Amino acid sequence: MDSEIFTQLPPTRLFFRCAVPAVVTSVFGALYSVVDGLFVGRYLGEGALAAINLIMPVIMIVEALSNMIATGASVNMSMLLGEQKREDASRVFSFSVKFILLFSCVIGLFGYAFAKPFVTLISPGASAEAVRLSTEYLRVYALFAPLVPIYFATDNYLRVCGKQRLSMVIGVITQLANVVLDFVLIAVLHLGVRAAAVASCTSIVIGSVTTLVCFAGKRLDVYYTKENIPAFLFFHIAANGASEFFSNIATSVMSIVMNLFLLKYGGTTAVAAFSIVMYVDSIIGMLNFGICDSLQPAISYCYGAGLTERMREIFRRVLIAVIATAVAAFLFMFLAGPAVATAFIKPGDTELVRVSITATRIFSFSYLAGWIDLCFSAYFTALDRPVRSLLVSFFGTLVFPIVFLFALTALWGLNGVWLMSSVASVASGILTISLAATLRLKPGAAARDESAQNFI
Repeated sequence: MDSEIFTQLPPTRLFFRCAVPAVVTSVFGALYSVVDGLFVGRYLGEGALAAINLIMPVIMIVEALSNMIATGASVNMSMLLGEQKREDASRVFSFSVKFILLFSCVIGLFGYAFAKPFVTLISPGASAEAVRLSTEYLRVYALFAPLVPIYFATDNYLRVCGKQRLSMVIGVITQLANVVLDFVLIAVLHLGVRAAAVASCTSIVIGSVTTLVCFAGKRLDVYYTKENIPAFLFFHIAANGASEFFSNIATSVMSIVMNLFLLKYGGTTAVAAFSIVMYVDSIIGMLNFGICDSLQPAISYCYGAGLTERMREIFRRVLIAVIATAVAAFLFMFLAGPAVATAFIKPGDTELVRVSITATRIFSFSYLAGWIDLCFSAYFTALDRPVRSLLVSFFGTLVFPIVFLFALTALWGLNGVWLMSSVASVASGILTISLAATLRLKPGAAARDESAQNFI
């Protein structure tokens, strides 16, 4: 099996074998949204840029449940493959694919029917034009929904099967397709905000169909089967993916809350500036996510095989890489972020330029501690420790951000919004390190049995 590389390659070589393709895929994935921002900001203006930022939380909520199943299934599949139980891993794989496809179809129907009420509910104070544009974007996404969330799951499953390079190639092709479609539909044909949604969704559908075809037959370590999984295993999978589910939901909720504060303290200009910061941040954030997520199959596989010391050696290399990336990200965002941000703004919009430069420089400090909860949450999930991972997500993405958002805006207004991420990441990092310090793992073959009985 291709997944045997997780135990056969030396840890450092394995790290680069997994991390490099994942980082390339993640960075190109971030470009997926950045390119949208560039074309929308330069050709459609501030209103369209703010409209897409307003609707993104709804799209993230739609994808949260499918990501929960995908993450939990990936960990379970990796552990089963580590135990040489290919048929059981294939049953988990097949069930997750069927579940996500069915769920996506249902959500697409509801999303199209109730697009405008959703947008109106989450964006009080937004202009009528922003609501109209957001509704248009959401309805296009709903039409493509049946084949959008599944791509992020099947791409992860390719890496579980040891196909990191194939995952990278498909990811790069998918994102390049988005660039071409954005250029043609927005810059050449001037089709408006709907075109941005069509370009994004069409490129993802290309990736979805391609990855689904890859699993046909028994060419990979897992394959399609008609057999289902027992109910208790479904709940176990859902529990282990719950931290990612909650993190997605909490991030969406926080985006909505942030938009409310931004509208209050800076109006539509502040919302547009925040969307620019998020576009720049998405590249850096996906870089760290790619490193952390890339070694999850290897850590879970080694844990299932009882190779706990090798598992720790792999994780140490992840920590070194993420810390180095965090320092580089801070320097880039602080020094070059303002210049990059202006690329999203129409010439002459001096107020948006001023607000965006301030936002990027203050926000840059969040990278110095922001890597901690991201890295260890992925580690807890890979070890089938959903309670610890959920605690990290709960406090890091919701409790601390909301508490400090209220506190800091009361003191410094709009600048408090930009500062919140830095202060919240420090508080979350302290909690996360405390949880990691108390983690105990049993060596040998009893490791997976322990995790099945003790989620913390």
